[in-house]
Amino acid sequence: MTNTEYTQNTETDVVLIGAGIMSATLGVMLKQLQPDLTIEIFERLDVMAAESSDAMNNAGTGHSAFCELNYTPQLQDGTVDISKAIKIAEQFEVSKEFWAFLIEQKIIPSPKSFITPVPHMSFVWGDENVSYLQKRYEALVKHHFFSAMEYSESAETLQSWIPLVMEGRDKNEKVSANRMDLGTDVNFGELTISLFNYLKQQPGVNLHLNHEVRDLTRDKDQSWRIRVKDLANGGKRKLKAKFVFVGAGGGALHLLQKSDIPESKGFGGFPVSGQWLVCNNPAVIERHQAKVYGKASVGSPPMSVPHLDTRMINGKKSLLFGPYAGFSTRFLKNGSLLDLFTSIKPSNIFPMMKAGIDNIPLTKYLISQVTQSEDDRVAALRDYFPNVKKEDWNLDIAGQRVQVIKKDPKRGGVLEFGTEVVTAADGSIAALLGASPGASTSVPIMVQLIERCFKTQANTPEWQVKLKSMIPSYGQSLSKNSQLANETRERTSKVLELV
Repeated sequence: MTNTEYTQNTETDVVLIGAGIMSATLGVMLKQLQPDLTIEIFERLDVMAAESSDAMNNAGTGHSAFCELNYTPQLQDGTVDISKAIKIAEQFEVSKEFWAFLIEQKIIPSPKSFITPVPHMSFVWGDENVSYLQKRYEALVKHHFFSAMEYSESAETLQSWIPLVMEGRDKNEKVSANRMDLGTDVNFGELTISLFNYLKQQPGVNLHLNHEVRDLTRDKDQSWRIRVKDLANGGKRKLKAKFVFVGAGGGALHLLQKSDIPESKGFGGFPVSGQWLVCNNPAVIERHQAKVYGKASVGSPPMSVPHLDTRMINGKKSLLFGPYAGFSTRFLKNGSLLDLFTSIKPSNIFPMMKAGIDNIPLTKYLISQVTQSEDDRVAALRDYFPNVKKEDWNLDIAGQRVQVIKKDPKRGGVLEFGTEVVTAADGSIAALLGASPGASTSVPIMVQLIERCFKTQANTPEWQVKLKSMIPSYGQSLSKNSQLANETRERTSKVLELV
């Protein structure tokens, strides 16, 4: 056989493209729902969770809307809209339910391997921002998800909460912060690897690293023909799948376009890269125990909201600041410089052009970020750590994100800062596009995908029972039922060892 030939014309129930948190979550759920399903998983890199799910490439914050100010915009009338915060907080609680199930079933050995309690805080300065944060607190604290939130403008209180942030600061500067002790740090890389290690042990599941999906076409019977290349030895293979999930991070858009499903038309992508300043001084790292989020610069993408961030990476406490945004035409950290250009198609060129025109401030912001010097980056950190010493910090590369561009009937095209699931009408293929809050909401996103793509099975009594065993609140609203929400949070916090 030559390297140009295809072999192993295998049939399988499910193909998962990309070895990240989304594919891992979906794979485990499907195996719980139907143990006899056959699953083939393909990852272009030689390791799992190395792109969007890796600890250094992911924000690490269990996105629960406790501290992310971009989830609570101030409206023109001065009020603060908390609807998105409530939605994301509920999604994260659902994720914790599934993770607790994984611990109880011994699918993952220990919660300490991936989730750690870390207070979530928002910090601002200046009269206008302080006024906004107070209004935000007053709106959020009325909802049961946020009833434990604290707020303070007292320098003494803030000194006890975040000493690095307060020391060396002008005592006449007006500052304020809110704090939620229920916050978490989540190492999605470790969680992903644990899920795949479990999947690899299950009958009918095969994980292929160093394998790149090159093409996918639909057969007459509505199944999918997948063409895969083994990047290690150049071998090629074909297989046939009843269902395909494209969870390939920035690579998902190209594969979605190859599927040629009508639902893929009009989608484009705008790549945004990032960098972190990483502290190398253990004494400094030990003095900070919080995720402190600030306000984003005008025109900046949500993934660029500055934060001084306590993280657990490789079992060790770390301290990061950033991310600093950048621009690259790659859709993946290990992608091609041609990724952006090859994603432009007749069906999406107008939405992409229109979104570009409407987001000129973002372009200017990215240019300013790309041209930053080391001193510029340290100056940005000094806003959150006045006594910073440049020699205590190193620059490291963060993840690559592809923000969604899609058609809009009124505006022609819009740039979306969120997560989008694109599904074929018959449910035979689904692709995940976008970024934050992504990983933190992976569980409810995959549940919705299952309901769409496995509609008949999902409505059977057998699957309903299993869905409720994995997510006890399934079918109910945690955001509207305070008693259920409090009981759920108490239970998952205990199982995940967060209290």
